[in-house]
Amino acid sequence: MVMIKTNVAEIKARLSEYLDRALAGERIVICRHNKPIAELRPIAEVRVEPRPIGPLPGRPAFEVPPSFFDPLPDEDLALWEGVTDPDAQVPASAAGAAGRVADKPGQFGRTNKHKPARRRRL
Repeated sequence: MVMIKTNVAEIKARLSEYLDRALAGERIVICRHNKPIAELRPIAEVRVEPRPIGPLPGRPAFEVPPSFFDPLPDEDLALWEGVTDPDAQVPASAAGAAGRVADKPGQFGRTNKHKPARRRRL
């Protein structure tokens, strides 16, 4: 693969030519004050056919067992719903166990009453 070093002014002046060279497979390193800052190269081809749906070739199909659809035990269900005490059936957020993001209104940010008065220029 061919690689060319060039400066920004040269790229600006002859961009179409360098784009054609990139399409031909060349890599162009763009420099500013003789320091590389970017690279112009062709991108990979985009897939046009849709991806196959299903298992990967050579692997067995995944089957969902019938037990997957059974209801969860009460203990697991309580954990998913955030219940602290399974007997009380009270969610953790209602019991106050979870912290709140903003306990006081207006705690984060300023309101107009705290802004200093603007002075008029004469």
